[in-house]
Amino acid sequence: MKAIALIARFAVPALAFAGLALAQQSAATEYNYCSNATLTGSYAFQILGQILAPAPVAGPVSGVALTVFDGNGNLTQVDNVVHNGAVPVEDWRPAVGTYTVNGNCTGTFTFTPQPTNPQDAGPALALHFVVSRDGSKIYTTVTGSPNTPPFVAAITSVGFRLY
Repeated sequence: MKAIALIARFAVPALAFAGLALAQQSAATEYNYCSNATLTGSYAFQILGQILAPAPVAGPVSGVALTVFDGNGNLTQVDNVVHNGAVPVEDWRPAVGTYTVNGNCTGTFTFTPQPTNPQDAGPALALHFVVSRDGSKIYTTVTGSPNTPPFVAAITSVGFRLY
């Protein structure tokens, strides 16, 4: 009887631990739907929001962008963004950047504007996103700039794969 009680005392926690390990392994593989290859091709984005601070750059933002993801973590983009009512000097401001897609279809990307007209210069931007499993739709939010003084913004965009 003591042997059965001893086995039960150690077997139940061991089984519980094994069950927890299997659940964690299942959860890890359950969210392995996406990768950098999920974002491949051209995406049209509608951009809406505002820069809240610092005061000199605060104001509403709206625009559109065409972003091309290569499936390997690199992107190119052209955008036309109206900031605080000021129309950009350059019709389509180019940018280059990189991105990372996590297995659970979340990710980040950064891009740096490469305007041909210095008046359209802007900071590099960092964004977080969620992409659909099939890569057809992406939701983004600007989270700041990786290499300029901090700013506070509430800028979001929704993108759709064109082709």
